[in-house]
Amino acid sequence: MNDIKFPIPHNELERLAALKRYNILDSLPDHAFDDATKLVSYICGVPIAHISFIDENRQWFKSEIGIGIKEVPREISFCRYTIMESEIVEINDTFLNERLKDDPNVTGGFKVRFYAGIPLTTPDGFNIGTICAIDHVVKELNDDQRNALTIIAKHVITQLELQTKNIELNAQKKIAERAVLAKDSFLANMSHEIRTPLNAVIGFTELLTQTELNNTQRDYIESVQTAGENLILIINDILDLSKIESGNLTIDSEPFNLKKTLKHVYNLLKVKVHKNVEYNLYVDPEMPDMVIGDQGRLNQILVNLTGNALKFTEEGEVTISVKIVGETNGFYTLKFSVKDTGIGIPEDKLKNIFERFTQAEESTTRKFGGTGLGLNIVKQLIELQKGEIQVKSRMGRGSEFFFTLTYKKAENIEIESKPLSKNDLGKLKILLCEDNPLNQKLAKSVITNFGFELDIAENGEEGITFLSQNQYDLILMDLQMPVKDGYQTTEYIRNEMKLAIPIIAMTAHSLVGEQERCYKAGMNAYVPKPFKQSVLLKAIKMVMNKDFVHEYKRKIDFSFLDEMGGDDPEFRKEMVSLFVEKIPAQAAQLDEAFKKNDYDTVRRLAHHMKSSVDIFMLEDLSNCLIAIEEEAVIEEFTAETLDKMNILHFGIVEVVKVLKELC
Repeated sequence: MNDIKFPIPHNELERLAALKRYNILDSLPDHAFDDATKLVSYICGVPIAHISFIDENRQWFKSEIGIGIKEVPREISFCRYTIMESEIVEINDTFLNERLKDDPNVTGGFKVRFYAGIPLTTPDGFNIGTICAIDHVVKELNDDQRNALTIIAKHVITQLELQTKNIELNAQKKIAERAVLAKDSFLANMSHEIRTPLNAVIGFTELLTQTELNNTQRDYIESVQTAGENLILIINDILDLSKIESGNLTIDSEPFNLKKTLKHVYNLLKVKVHKNVEYNLYVDPEMPDMVIGDQGRLNQILVNLTGNALKFTEEGEVTISVKIVGETNGFYTLKFSVKDTGIGIPEDKLKNIFERFTQAEESTTRKFGGTGLGLNIVKQLIELQKGEIQVKSRMGRGSEFFFTLTYKKAENIEIESKPLSKNDLGKLKILLCEDNPLNQKLAKSVITNFGFELDIAENGEEGITFLSQNQYDLILMDLQMPVKDGYQTTEYIRNEMKLAIPIIAMTAHSLVGEQERCYKAGMNAYVPKPFKQSVLLKAIKMVMNKDFVHEYKRKIDFSFLDEMGGDDPEFRKEMVSLFVEKIPAQAAQLDEAFKKNDYDTVRRLAHHMKSSVDIFMLEDLSNCLIAIEEEAVIEEFTAETLDKMNILHFGIVEVVKVLKELC
C-alpha cells in the first residue's frame, strides 16, 4: 500500500487493530445492520446505501442496498477519503468535485452523482468504516437527515461493541461451564475412589454381623457400620450439590402415599431420639393419602431437617407437623414444619443458615459434626419444587423450620405394591466383571451366601472370554475397568455376541446420568456401591423374572420452549418437528467430522447444536456439546471426547424417540 493508491491515516496500524478486534470482516448477514442500511436509504431518499468496513486493501460491505457486490479494492472506493475525516463528508455534485469528477463510478459504473458518508468511529477514536448514502442525481441533505446519519453511525458502533462484549461474555461462560464439567468429573472420580474401599468396609461388616459375635464385638461392628453410613451421607451431600449446580437434578412427578412417607421418616429416625425427648408426628386429618410429586426429595428434606432437630435436642420435644393451607381443583398446598426445643440458632446466624458450609457456630461442628451442606441442599430442593423455606429460632429455646410445597391431586390412583417373587431362584451361575480385589472377595462371599455360583473376570475382555466358554444366568458388571470398561463390554455382548443375558451394573461412579447411560448401553439394572445385600438380591430377583422388562424413558422439559412460544401448542409442535428433522442429521455430520479430526466443522456443529438442545432443557447433552466444542477449539480430541460423543449419540437417539411419540 502507498500514498499514491489511497490516503493512509496517521494511525493506520492502530486503526486496523481496532477493526480486527470486532471480528466483523467476512461475517454473515445480520438483521441489525440490514435494518440500519434500510433506514439510511429511507431517511435520505436514496437508491444506494451501505455500511462498510475498510481494511488494508479493500472496502467490505457488511450491508448494502443497490450495490450487489461484497467488496471493492480500497483504491477505487470513495470512502478511502471519508475515513480520513472526523465528520460527515457530503458531495452534492460529483461532477464539480476535483477528486471524483473523473472517477469511473462517476462517469460510468454506478453513475454516482451524490455522495454522503460518515465515518464509523470507535470509542477510542479510530475510523474503521463508513455509512454512506448515494444517488444518481444532485442532492443536498437537510440538518435532520445529517443528524439521523450521525445517530445511525453511533448505533452501528454500539452494536459492534455489544457483539464484542457478548463474545467475551460467552468465552467467559464457556470457561465457567468447562470448570463446572471439570468439577463434576473430579467429584465423580473422587466418589468412585471413596466408594470403592467403602463398599468393602460396609460389605464385610454386614457379613460380620451375620456371624457369632460377643457383645463387645457386636458393639464395635455397629460403630463401624454407623461410621460408614455417615460417610455415605457426606458423599451423597457433595454429589447432590454438584447435580443441583450443574442443572442435572430433576424433580419427579409420580403418585405416592404422603401419609406413608411421613410415617416412614418418623420411624426411620426414632433410633436417634434422646431418652429425654418426646418425638411427635402430627398430620392434618383432612390431608389426602395420595398426591403426585417427588417422594424421594420430600423424604430427603424431612430426614435432613428432622435429623438436625433430633441431633441438637437433648431434652424437650421434636415435632413434625403437616397441614393443608390451600386447595384448588387440581392441587393441594401443604405446610410442613419441623420444630424442636434444642439449642437454637444465634440471631446473627439466622440470615446465613442456609448458605453452603454454614453452621450455627464452630462449636456446633466440633460437638455434633456435619458438612454444613444439608440445609443448603434442602433449600435448593424446596426451591426446585417452587416452594420456600423459612426458619424461626431463639437461643436456648429451640428452632422451627417450615416450608410449603404444592402437590397435584392424585384422586382414584392407587399404588400397587408388587412383592418380590418368593420362588427359589435355584443354583444360578453368575459372572462378575470386577478389577478390585477387595470387591471381588466381598462379592464372592455375598454371592456364595445367596447360594449361587460365581466366576470372576478381572476386566471386560476377560469377561467376554469367560462368556464365550461357559453358560451364565447373570452378569454383574463394574463400569470402570481396564482393557474394556463396563459400557464397552456390555455393547460387545449385546451387539457382537447377540446375547440377551441379564446384566446388572455395579458402580461407585454415581453421578446423574449414570443410570440412564447404563440402560442405553444395554444393561438391565443398576446397583450403586456400597451395596446392601438385600438391594443386590432384589436386583437379581428382578432381572431373573422372565416377565421383567426395563423401560427407561427420558423426560423432556418443555417449560422454556412453552415460555418462548407463549404456550402455543402449534409453536411447540413446529419446534419439535424441526428438532426431530434436523438434529439427527447434524449429529451424524458431527460424528463424521470427529472421526476425521475436522476441528473447525466439529466446533461449528457443536456450537449450533447446543442452542437447539438448550431449547429443550437437555442439560446433559448441552454439557457434552460444550466439552466437545472446547476441545475442538484447542484442536485436541481425547478418550474423554469420545466418551462425550457416545453419550451425545445415545442421548439424541433417546430424545428423538420420545419426541416422535409426542408428535
